[in-house]
Amino acid sequence: FLDDTACNLSSINLTKYLDEQGRFDIEAYRHTVRILILAQEILVDYSSYPTATIAQNSHDYRPLGLGYANLGTLLMRLGLPYDGPEGRAMCGALTAIMTGEAYHSSAEIAKAKGPFPGYAKNEQPMLRVIDKHRQHAHMIDKTLVPRELLKSVLHTWDECYALGVQHGYRNSQVTVLAPTGTIGFMMDCDTTGIEPDIALVKYKKLVGGGMMKIVNQSVPGVLKKLGYSGGEIEDILRYVDERETSEGAPHLKDEHLPVFDCAFPPANG
Repeated sequence: FLDDTACNLSSINLTKYLDEQGRFDIEAYRHTVRILILAQEILVDYSSYPTATIAQNSHDYRPLGLGYANLGTLLMRLGLPYDGPEGRAMCGALTAIMTGEAYHSSAEIAKAKGPFPGYAKNEQPMLRVIDKHRQHAHMIDKTLVPRELLKSVLHTWDECYALGVQHGYRNSQVTVLAPTGTIGFMMDCDTTGIEPDIALVKYKKLVGGGMMKIVNQSVPGVLKKLGYSGGEIEDILRYVDERETSEGAPHLKDEHLPVFDCAFPPANG
């Protein structure tokens, strides 16, 4: 972004908006974005900065860094390959809602408080960038994402741009796709940030000593969604637990392997 600036980071656990039937709660997701942007915007004036220059630029441009975590787990639970057009379209839609709603919230704050101090000299370039985002939101393949999700994407960006033309934006930047690292696991995530999982099986150190072996929490739900029976799921989980890979697992159909293999390397790989 800009040299000598800082941004307040915050992350959303995407799977918290997914129910057992695989329905994504769009309105709850949008509401979360609005609340977090407001909170992060308030923090700009209450934060401490390491240098006077960083403090000045942070107040002049008010950049924020809202992001998400657990995308890889979300795609698995939906039965979508991480490295495939369906997965990319879903990722695009969810990212578009987050960013569009964030800029929409920023424009609403600008209506009440005024845009960031550096907005006037950057108004036209910034509106061009926002409009480019809006145009690309309209390019998401409508055959690959749920209709209501895409409808929300387009509505959010149209409103975001229109309100920004009227009032500007309170923040020069609102979102980032940063790795969440340890914070992601504190948020009960199987995967961090936008990346796929590191392994089907994880080892966790116990406070009292020893290790606990855990198969990715999403795997049983993914297998159920893909139509496997209870007994088949138990056999597959037992195989994965023993061999730390899905390759060669009993009952697992070849057409379902991309859901796992794009995200998880074999144990010896």
